[in-house]
Amino acid sequence: MSAIIIDGKARAAALRAEVAAGVADFVVAHGRAPGLTVVIVGDDPASAVYVRSKGIATEAAGMVSATHRLPAETSQAELLALVAALNADPAVDGILVQLPLPRHIDADTVIAAIDPAKDVDGFHPVNAGRLATGLPALVPCTPSGCLMMIREALGDLSGKEALVIGRSNIVGKPMAALLTAASATVTLAHSRTRDLAGHVGRAEIVVAAVGVVHLVKGDWIRPGACVIDVGMNRVALPDGKTRLTGDVDYDGALPRAGWITPVPGGVGPMTIACLLDNTLKAAKARAA
Repeated sequence: MSAIIIDGKARAAALRAEVAAGVADFVVAHGRAPGLTVVIVGDDPASAVYVRSKGIATEAAGMVSATHRLPAETSQAELLALVAALNADPAVDGILVQLPLPRHIDADTVIAAIDPAKDVDGFHPVNAGRLATGLPALVPCTPSGCLMMIREALGDLSGKEALVIGRSNIVGKPMAALLTAASATVTLAHSRTRDLAGHVGRAEIVVAAVGVVHLVKGDWIRPGACVIDVGMNRVALPDGKTRLTGDVDYDGALPRAGWITPVPGGVGPMTIACLLDNTLKAAKARAA
């Protein structure tokens, strides 16, 4: 029996439609559309593509989209001054500083300078702390999307054995916090975890977010498990082209898992949809 493939594109389209309806209601109530501003420093090709996709999705949802494209030599002080101006701008509900930043700029300092109420990435220490302590917060977009897909597959997560592989502040740690808040029993694995295969084999939910091609072998998967692959690894093909693949051996896991996300087409589309959702939430909170 093959796993049910979780269609991230379809789920993201449904969420974007919900957000668009909410934006229309917001415009009627407040006489303006929510505004999302993205700041990109330098010319990283992957970041440029991602920022362009965010802009298109924002406008499609009926929001105001703005992008500040700064040269790679922009100083940290100049970037912080822009962030301060966006914090003070009443038309801006969400601020997103695209990562990675050039090496001479400290990302943690920049993230901490964003108004937590406008931190639609959910990376500010205030939002991270609120999430960790179970308080309402703007939640990082990728783990938020993962949780939506897990809940749609499994329903009530109370008591389920969940394994999160990867302990980044962007995915791993907030994912573990969200699953804990959903009353799952959570293990957070990382590069020093012993017997990773054993942990995977016991898990009813596996979220792989480490950026290592096929780290999780198909025969490790517990039969019937829900497998969420956050990995986006670009690998070279013999013909000189490249393709994206995940942290999970998809072909090997497909016959064993109960549900699985593909790469691409799984988690990725949900990330942008959840960014739009966070922007609408931020706008509503600021207008209340």
